[in-house]
Amino acid sequence: MIYKLLALALMAAFYACYFGKAISQRKKGVSTMHLGSGKSGAVRYVEYGVLFASILTPVAELVSIFSDSSLLPSCFRWLGICLGTIGVSLFVTAMLTMRDSWRAGVAETDQTDLVTGGIFSVSRNPAFLGFYLHYVGILLTFFHPVLLIVTLFAVWMFHLQITKVEEPFLHNAFGDDYANYAKKVCRYLGRR
Repeated sequence: MIYKLLALALMAAFYACYFGKAISQRKKGVSTMHLGSGKSGAVRYVEYGVLFASILTPVAELVSIFSDSSLLPSCFRWLGICLGTIGVSLFVTAMLTMRDSWRAGVAETDQTDLVTGGIFSVSRNPAFLGFYLHYVGILLTFFHPVLLIVTLFAVWMFHLQITKVEEPFLHNAFGDDYANYAKKVCRYLGRR
């Protein structure tokens, strides 16, 4: 029962922050949802894949949590809770650091800042890293083969979002500033 409560608390914190930030920005006149909107070709498919994964994953997580048929021992379940907590913390820190530059998907018409300070000084994509750790944390806590497949799909789609959509956009939008930043800070974690 403790695993269910902790996992549900992590999910609630994660999604409350996600939607709370979107609502807060909307009140300021900032649209945050840009996945697939006005896009074409591969970018459109990647962003719609991310949107689909973003809906499918929490549904699969909730089914796994409420069926509580984990196939892993308790040490993995506690590791999952720890990873999920770190993931939520990273995600929230990244959102707060980005302020109003945070978006879901690339907003080609919006003027945003290149954020390189705070958590972004050690990770170019701490929000995505937070997603990954949160998803893997729930997976370890309530392991099920279907949840494994859904989690791997979500992580792959988010990785494609970074490599095929966001990085090319940032190179175009910020030029040498982004190129120099990318030379210093790793995609997920670490400095060079």
